[in-house]
Amino acid sequence: MNRETISKLLERHGVAPTPQRLDIAELLFTRPQHLSAEQVLSTLRASRARVSKATIYNTLNLFCERGLLRTVEVDPARIYYDSTGEPHHHFYNVDTGELTDIPLEAVELAVRTDLPPGTHQEGIDVVVRVRGDSLPISPHDLRRRAEQGNR
Repeated sequence: MNRETISKLLERHGVAPTPQRLDIAELLFTRPQHLSAEQVLSTLRASRARVSKATIYNTLNLFCERGLLRTVEVDPARIYYDSTGEPHHHFYNVDTGELTDIPLEAVELAVRTDLPPGTHQEGIDVVVRVRGDSLPISPHDLRRRAEQGNR
């Protein structure tokens, strides 16, 4: 997706395409991905883009408000921004921090109670937390095993 296409996408969603917003959008919308605000900031700074941390957060929030992004909250302290537009769910690897998409139709969920009065269902976001079968050995454990072997 080139900058002109991205600029038109932003305009269609009521977002003024400033240079900083175009830099952020270009990073996010070139392919489906899940990035934290910190990852967006470090990637843009590494590419020499001039953008502040406040601009990153404000832009990500604006993109979410306008329906360009959605958030994936994997825990209270960790939020990722998802550039995939169609509804889907996620696997979250707690060991690596990696998010992987799950197709919407691959998850079945039944809410077997009435919604609270005066409300309607807005959506369902499923995050399945996974962990590796074998955890890597820490440097501390490697040293301890080596010391035990030398006795």
